[in-house]
Amino acid sequence: MATQREKEAADYLQKHKIMELLDNLTSMLFFNRPDNPREFLVEQLQELKLSKQNGEKGPNLFDNANVDAVFGILDPANQKYITFAQYKQALTTLGIKDINECPEGVNEDRISQETFRTEAIQGLQRCSATYL
Repeated sequence: MATQREKEAADYLQKHKIMELLDNLTSMLFFNRPDNPREFLVEQLQELKLSKQNGEKGPNLFDNANVDAVFGILDPANQKYITFAQYKQALTTLGIKDINECPEGVNEDRISQETFRTEAIQGLQRCSATYL
């Protein structure tokens, strides 16, 4: 059973999205492998702060080309659509937690590349905006 102090610490981490922030920073650090990791992390935190102040998207590992590559893997026959199950699994794999359960094309079980890209980029932006 957790002590009161442990519960308060866990609540604090959750409230301020500290684990998500550290996950994002660590991922960017491993992906970019800068010569000066401390300077890089300071720059990323400054970028995050600016994005919060300006209402812009925060630093993110994925761009449209990366998301399109994921879609291409899911659509090897180049049908220009994927199933809802593929859509949901791919977004979950990308780390997106709050997935739109009713994206355009869900009723036909045909999620277009454009819809996938939009949902993925928006979801990734929400994940990287740890200040929300």
